[in-house]
Amino acid sequence: MNAISQPQHPIKFAYWVPNVSGGLVISNIEQRTSWDLDYNVKLARIAENSGFDYALSQIRFTAGYGAEYQHESVTISHALIAATERLNVIAAVLPGPWHPALLAKQIATISQLHGGRVSVNVVSGWFRGEFAAIGEPWLDHDERYRRSEEFIRTVRGIWTQDGFTFRGDFYRFQDYTLKPKPVQPLPEIFQGGSSRAARDMASRVSDWYFTNGNTPEGIKAQVDDIRAKAAANGHSVKIGVNAFAVVRDTEEEARAVVAEIIEKANPDAVKAFGHEVKNAGKSSPEGEGNWAKSTFEDLVQYNDGFRTNLIGTPQQVAERIVALKAVGVDLVLLGFLHFQEEVAAFGERVLPLVRALEQHTPARETVAA
Repeated sequence: MNAISQPQHPIKFAYWVPNVSGGLVISNIEQRTSWDLDYNVKLARIAENSGFDYALSQIRFTAGYGAEYQHESVTISHALIAATERLNVIAAVLPGPWHPALLAKQIATISQLHGGRVSVNVVSGWFRGEFAAIGEPWLDHDERYRRSEEFIRTVRGIWTQDGFTFRGDFYRFQDYTLKPKPVQPLPEIFQGGSSRAARDMASRVSDWYFTNGNTPEGIKAQVDDIRAKAAANGHSVKIGVNAFAVVRDTEEEARAVVAEIIEKANPDAVKAFGHEVKNAGKSSPEGEGNWAKSTFEDLVQYNDGFRTNLIGTPQQVAERIVALKAVGVDLVLLGFLHFQEEVAAFGERVLPLVRALEQHTPARETVAA
């Protein structure tokens, strides 16, 4: 067994696009954020000037959980790309409502128009009521991931081949050619999920795997599992983790903000959300999904963002980010209470500390046979 030193790459940063009303916590605390276009355009420009690499738009079809209004994800992603110069915007899509040919064409067009600054987040689906409301069939848990894998394989096939032919259980293509194709390199494909099916899918076809917020130890277990399976498949996958950042002058101030968020949580909305996501996880063969161990306090932030513990002073948060990198995290996906001002402050007060710490951190080692 030999230890192989992995090359050092700066950890990347993304933020959640607030294209859905209600902010990123299910709470009545003040959230100085907005789902409208003007706010989001200004935020995107602040983010790219603050050192953020990506923005992730949200996909939602029905009102609920405090998110009454939404802008469609691909459309607003395109608008934000058009308004910026360097930011890569990740458009979230749902197989079922989207057909692979439609998505492939949408993203190819955006890629051509804006020099490739677009990616895709394939969301396999956790909200059964949403599918029922729009008349889409609801598949069993592992079937949703099988469909998503076919979705990714077909989109990539359309982007890379002329006369593309595919015979799957969910999608069929016969001698299909799309022109123009996306510019090179191809748009990256992200996915999330913590179930066995989600991790296995990532190890075969996805460029990036998003996981819910967790401790470094919990994340390391997922990273090691996914990367071992990906290596066996001749594939490689990068890892992104969700986090809700609360950066203040003192740790006491930051903890007080989180306490206030939870104190002012909307209990009915949190419980309704928790019911849906936990049911989705329980339907997996192993009976466990992204939110299996989430408490009420965790669920106040949709994707367990408090658990990643980016709560404290700029120095504390920077050190915790570098600790995440040490266990294999390549990207941190951030939510904030007050997006515009806190994204700017994060770029000014935290990112320089992260970059300085990275310079003094040894390259990650992995063990190979």
